[in-house]
Amino acid sequence: MADGLSIPGVTDKYKTNDLVNSLMEVERKPLRREEAQLEKYQTQQNAWRDVNQKISSLKETTKNLYSFQNPFNSKLTESSNEDALTADADRSAEAGSFKINIIKEATSDRFLSGNIDRNMKIDAGKYIFGVGNKKIELNWKGGKISDFVQAINRRGENILKASLIGVTASKKSLLIEGLVTGSENKLVFEERALELAKNIDMVSDAPVETENLFASIEDFSAPISNEENLQKNMPGLSKNNVKLDNNTITVPARGGIEIPIPEDLNESGHQVLEFSFKVSETEDITSKIKDIAKGPSLPSPGYVEFQGLVITNEQSETSLESKETEPEEQLIPINDSNYIAIKNKDGTEIPLDTSAYAPDENGNMQISLSLNDYPDAESLIIRNRSTGKELTLSVPQSRDASKNQGYTPNHAISTAEDSVFKYEGITLHRSSNDVDDVIPNVTLHMHAATEKPVTIKINPDKDSAKEALINFVGTYNQVLAEINILTSNKPEVISELDYLTEEEREAAEKKLGMFQGDFTLTNGKASMQRTVANKYNTSENAEITMLNQIGISTNASSKGSGYNASQMRGYLEIDEKQLDAALESNLEDIKNLFGYDSDGDHVIDSGLGYLLDKQTNSWTQAGGLISTKIALLENQIKNSNSKISTLQAQLDEKEMELKYKYANMEGTLNSLESQKNSLNNFANQNQNK
Repeated sequence: MADGLSIPGVTDKYKTNDLVNSLMEVERKPLRREEAQLEKYQTQQNAWRDVNQKISSLKETTKNLYSFQNPFNSKLTESSNEDALTADADRSAEAGSFKINIIKEATSDRFLSGNIDRNMKIDAGKYIFGVGNKKIELNWKGGKISDFVQAINRRGENILKASLIGVTASKKSLLIEGLVTGSENKLVFEERALELAKNIDMVSDAPVETENLFASIEDFSAPISNEENLQKNMPGLSKNNVKLDNNTITVPARGGIEIPIPEDLNESGHQVLEFSFKVSETEDITSKIKDIAKGPSLPSPGYVEFQGLVITNEQSETSLESKETEPEEQLIPINDSNYIAIKNKDGTEIPLDTSAYAPDENGNMQISLSLNDYPDAESLIIRNRSTGKELTLSVPQSRDASKNQGYTPNHAISTAEDSVFKYEGITLHRSSNDVDDVIPNVTLHMHAATEKPVTIKINPDKDSAKEALINFVGTYNQVLAEINILTSNKPEVISELDYLTEEEREAAEKKLGMFQGDFTLTNGKASMQRTVANKYNTSENAEITMLNQIGISTNASSKGSGYNASQMRGYLEIDEKQLDAALESNLEDIKNLFGYDSDGDHVIDSGLGYLLDKQTNSWTQAGGLISTKIALLENQIKNSNSKISTLQAQLDEKEMELKYKYANMEGTLNSLESQKNSLNNFANQNQNK
């Protein structure tokens, strides 16, 4: 709506606009009062939000001083040779020192090819690369070697990497390297990848190194029968008729052997046992036992055994008539396919499911057992419980799976090897240069071999603890400063805060004394001051039980120097020298000062930090003191806005009414003026006549 009257052709000679504005100013006084009240509510609400933000910051800072992440448990590591060995210690690591001598760092396979043409083409096919037991398959459609390298790297991720190295202007060399260290992580080439590696002079054929598990049949022993309800007259398992001939072991019916596994094979963790076996049908021995039972019962003729050769005596001849009676019990043939088992050191056995192995064209089943899957293996058990079968085995051999896969590198930059190091005089092997299972809660990072032991020291992170305490004092003082400004009308409570910016100082001046007499703030401040000043007996032997004993108090910087008005307002100060000395000698006591377990249930339930956190939580939590204040002001703001809207509508209506009345009045006056002028004109005309 226009502020004044607007009548075309008529001037505001009666000052009706000014009259309406004067009248409206009187009418607007309730609106002005309500707008001022609204601004007051909004300012108070913002002030409470500022208080909430500062107390929340204090709560977080305080909680950090006694929670699991408290800085008093943080550790720093120091190495006497950081080029060779560094370490990380977590919060639970014990302070102290230890020495590590690095004999050899862990390495990975890095194989170079011979010189190849820079524009070499790689034929299409399936290329399989791997590191240890992790493999990648590349179905290559054919193309330039540079594109082939990019394809390997896209698929290799953190396993494998390939690159081309310029040797001459026209020749390059292909480098393929494993990205995982350790002897068990050898580079693997399969199918077209192996063919390519051989063609570019990267690898060449090499025999797989194997070793027989035993030297002669004398290394055998008879296994435990391990049979329940054995039939009467059924012979037990025996090694007597087991034969060894040209690396072939023959185990007849009811025969068995136990082949010991050397302990050093198990310790390496990379050994694989390999052998083949075949099952053949033979005449069932139960029929022979039946025939023997028909003749006279004679004692065993005995036998002689020497260096694996067994000579059995002939049975004595007799003219006695044969018995025509059957044995006391009829023997039932046994057909058992559980031939092979691994025996552990504790005597337990792990049967080998031979049905999982398919026979080759000669009927031989190839067995490959990784000793890494049988860490407690003591021996290999061969049992032929059957009465009509014969087992033929090759002599078991062991091979180191980590050494080669039938080929050897021609231009190796490095080969996959474990790290070797000494700790406390013990030589240890690990597949990685980052080792976290030797010293509890400490991770070692090996970078190079050392000529002499490297000393690692683990110390408390006192600098972090000091920084956290300084931060606590700062946030605590900010809360007190905010409360002092809001509850006092003395300008000096602002002027003494010399760290305030000009903008912050102006904002503080607007809030000065805003909540003067508010017991919520004054009582809260007093409660915090008592919590900070109290004594906390964390243990009988504790030397630090109060905050002022570590150089933090209201007069730490001016002890004995007299009265200081700012100190009376409760601000904390720090005596840095005293704090450093306390951190150096009583770090555990300082930690307990802020939070400790008083009842032994492994939960912090007392201490300065714990109590201050609990107190500030009652202020800042949902439904707490401050949120209640803010919610109350929010309702008042809504009510005030509603009143302002109503008053504004009433004023608009009143102003329209006044303008309408005065417009009519001015129109009437103008009409009368016009009539007057007409009459005057008429009178003048008549006089002139």
